[in-house]
Amino acid sequence: MIHEVRGVVARSKGAPVTVETVLVPDPGPGEALVAVQACGVCRTDLHYRQGGINDEFPFLLGHEAAGVVEGVGDGVDTVAPGDFVILNWRAVCGRCRACRRGKPWYCFDTHNAAQSMTLSDGTALAPALGIGAFVEKTLVHSGQCTKVSPAIAPEIAGLLGCGVMAGLGAAINTGGITRGDSVAVIGCGGVGNAAIAGAALAGATTIIGIDVDPGKLQWATDFGATHAINARESDAVEAVRSYTGGFGADVVIDAVGRPETWRQAFFARDFAGTVVLVGVPTPDLMVPEIPLLEIFGRGGSLKSSWYGDCLPERDFPMLVDLHLQGRLPLEKFVSETITLDDMEAAFEKMERGEVLRSVVLLGGPG
Repeated sequence: MIHEVRGVVARSKGAPVTVETVLVPDPGPGEALVAVQACGVCRTDLHYRQGGINDEFPFLLGHEAAGVVEGVGDGVDTVAPGDFVILNWRAVCGRCRACRRGKPWYCFDTHNAAQSMTLSDGTALAPALGIGAFVEKTLVHSGQCTKVSPAIAPEIAGLLGCGVMAGLGAAINTGGITRGDSVAVIGCGGVGNAAIAGAALAGATTIIGIDVDPGKLQWATDFGATHAINARESDAVEAVRSYTGGFGADVVIDAVGRPETWRQAFFARDFAGTVVLVGVPTPDLMVPEIPLLEIFGRGGSLKSSWYGDCLPERDFPMLVDLHLQGRLPLEKFVSETITLDDMEAAFEKMERGEVLRSVVLLGGPG
């Protein structure tokens, strides 16, 4: 059976997206059909539209989503119809060298659906991050479905599928923040504020938000930052040191991903401290010139964080439970709820820095 649904498609580089008819097949072996209830508008979707990921147009956008499993293919025993799930784009294989080393969050052979979703003329769509969720129903590999408590609102749950998980994981998983630590976060958008929330959850006592936008610095305070630095008005490195006894922070998270901010992160950390790069650089950017002796002499760790080094089946249910217990304010990330037809306006608001997350609500069950 073919399911005829509406979805957001990017047909060519830089062109406005369109809402079109998408044909979704029934799930084959190892696959799941999901009725999408909500999907966040992530900057990665904008990168796909702009041709910044690859040129495999047309793309079916959307990946930061939650919904209800409608059907499963042969051999699927991890989810069943009726399960409420968050979609993830790192369905681990369990067999590659990373998985065999006991580090599945680095899996090098993650799963996607084998069948294609298409336009009505048969043109195959490339789903964003292997998901494609700005659509009423999507086809994914069953391993991309993580079952969580249905008590959480879909528009909140879906955000764990990408940006919020990336920030929380950068703090807790990659950065290893623990009680009493000092932390600085450069860039206080969605990912950066998730890192701030993660630092607060982990027990950091000094949490410094750094941005050039006063509105984003207010968001940082709302998520638990104890100090806010406007980098247009003061030297960010010196300001971090002033809040940490002159030493620098134990962990500095770069949620921007530019040479200038990474250099700031490097020098804003304490000796033997940790730098975590979670902001995604564009391909043209290079590591800033830093004397090799500085890297040796300062010690510590320089890390990158892929998807917050998360393991969805471990992390998503835990974080949902923490939210439901009132200990993780995920609802604060939802700036507005919109429809599929509002996508271009949502991209514009994102670029202007007016929202943490716009979330598309769809007509899935529930």
